[in-house]
Amino acid sequence: MKTKPFSIQKISILLLFLFLLSGCADVTAVEECVYGDPYGFLGGLWHGIVAPVSFIGSLFFDDIALYAVNNNGGWYDFGFVLGAGILTFGSHKARR
Repeated sequence: MKTKPFSIQKISILLLFLFLLSGCADVTAVEECVYGDPYGFLGGLWHGIVAPVSFIGSLFFDDIALYAVNNNGGWYDFGFVLGAGILTFGSHKARR
């Protein structure tokens, strides 16, 4: 017996249903999360370095986040990517 593949119509209906269902999600305003001074480059660098540990912790605890909402934008992002890259490129060089 040959199985019938999903048609574009069925996939479109499923995606529409998921899109409509996501509209019911609870949304917290960003202003409620922002307090104190925003994190800058060094905060992003540190958060990038500890990202693997933060990810594992975020699976078990709701108050642990991988990325700081209260940041200053581009410099925080640059530090985060650089910090995450330290782990990747450092382990690559150690393997040689």
